[in-house]
Amino acid sequence: MGIEFTVFKGSPDGIVQVTTHSESPRGNQVLIKITHSGICGTDEHYRQAGIGLGHEGVGTVQEIGEAVKGFKVGDLVGWGYTHKTCGICEQCLKGQDQYCQDRELYGVHNFHQGSFGSHAIWDASFVFHVPKGLAPEFAAPLMCGGATVFNVIETYNIRPTDRVGVVGVGGLGHLAVQFLGKMGANVVVLSSTNSKREEALKLGASEFYPTKDVEKLEIGKPLDHLIVTTNSLPNWNLYLDIMKPTGTIYPLTVSFGNLDIPVFPVLVKGMNIQGTAVAARSVHNRMLDFAARHGVQPVIERFPMTKSGVEEGMAKLRDGKMRYRGVLVA
Repeated sequence: MGIEFTVFKGSPDGIVQVTTHSESPRGNQVLIKITHSGICGTDEHYRQAGIGLGHEGVGTVQEIGEAVKGFKVGDLVGWGYTHKTCGICEQCLKGQDQYCQDRELYGVHNFHQGSFGSHAIWDASFVFHVPKGLAPEFAAPLMCGGATVFNVIETYNIRPTDRVGVVGVGGLGHLAVQFLGKMGANVVVLSSTNSKREEALKLGASEFYPTKDVEKLEIGKPLDHLIVTTNSLPNWNLYLDIMKPTGTIYPLTVSFGNLDIPVFPVLVKGMNIQGTAVAARSVHNRMLDFAARHGVQPVIERFPMTKSGVEEGMAKLRDGKMRYRGVLVA
């Protein structure tokens, strides 16, 4: 029969539905009683898909399958965008499991559940221990947002001696600023207006430049790296001029349109345009450890884990008024 748990799902008309599901963990699965869930922009993309919403979950292990190792009842854990991988393909064997071609992930598999709900059952291979010193409400947004920006830093070898631009101070951008600042990089924030200047500097930015109605950016020394975290793709002509030769741009904006970048400046400077998605498990674990040790804390707004709370949080995110990550609290 299994335990019956609540799941908040989207629907074709965009109205959040309250449903129930019954299941027990088996094999390598763990049953997690959800205490917190981040609200991510990707959840908004699937609001009309009729699936269990949410992929930034944190909670306590309530039950384990017979094959589970490394977890016990009562552990504080979390999970993110990737649910499971094959474990034997080239990408998995190289430690790039987020690119496994047979992976199970949010929005494509396991439609019956998500992190918006009372419980969830996941394969233990993609469940992560939340380190001591990292509160669950702060851990939740790190399960996708934090992993996404930290993967850029860790995988592409951004160094403390580098000059790194961050475009946008929002759900992803404010986390990128903290991670980069804590590691000692020179963090240059580029935001549309000056409204977030003071906060960005407190979070770890070294410099701040507004971009609205600016025809040419004057930032002094050029950038080694540029992490783009805005909701829509920027005017690339504005940013190519401030990059070093062989510098790298990371467009993290979730967009289904074309990446339309002028070719000539990229050619003559030998620049790189690097795609990247969430994080491999090893990077994800290092991200959580780094956040716990260095006090990286998302700036959050709390909402109750109820139908009205889910609707209120998603509406605030949709309207662009969230500062900076919404968290549902059971």
